[in-house]
Amino acid sequence: MVPKIVAVAATKGGVGKTTIAVQLAIGRALQGHDVWLVDGDRQQTAQTALSLRGQQEVLPGIACAAYEDGAQLRNQINLQKGKWDSIIIDVGGKDSTTLRAALSICDLLVLPFQPRSFDVWALSQMSKILTEAWQYREPFPVYAFLNCADPTKSTDNQEAVAALADFPEMTYLDTPIRRRKAIATASGYGLGVSEMKIKDAKAVKEIDDLAKAVFRDREER
Repeated sequence: MVPKIVAVAATKGGVGKTTIAVQLAIGRALQGHDVWLVDGDRQQTAQTALSLRGQQEVLPGIACAAYEDGAQLRNQINLQKGKWDSIIIDVGGKDSTTLRAALSICDLLVLPFQPRSFDVWALSQMSKILTEAWQYREPFPVYAFLNCADPTKSTDNQEAVAALADFPEMTYLDTPIRRRKAIATASGYGLGVSEMKIKDAKAVKEIDDLAKAVFRDREER
């Protein structure tokens, strides 16, 4: 079935998880779904972005809430999940209570990582956290993809993808998001890349491809 609660997380900061969470939430809302974006990051960047969207009165509006405490995040999602078609949780940057809470209730984890040594090393930490989470619940799909990838099929890209072979619990999505100004700019204003007046067709396609891979029926994979 199509995942309802999607966590976008990483234990390393700076991988672009908030940007991806915002783009997935907006893209889903543009398809006519009722979406709730839950910001579990202390910086509350996702909430700020969607506040700007609301101030500009851009439609569709997207509900957003921020919870810094893991127990509160989990409880609120459990209480309200019946109201929404899709719930996107933005957490991570470190091993936090909100990250652990998200992993306890999500249907699917989206794991962005960059083709850099520190990012690849961080996959090992996430693997350990997943193993611990799965001691208390059924395993869920984990989709890892390259974010801020190099422009071409560089050696760094290839080596980063190859490193995933050491973590069989993670499924690689061949939907790389390259370092594009349009994606960062749109997210900063609480907009989807497809909503920009001047559209970057490549950026729109990359985000669309990722969203299709995340939300399509898992039984088709």
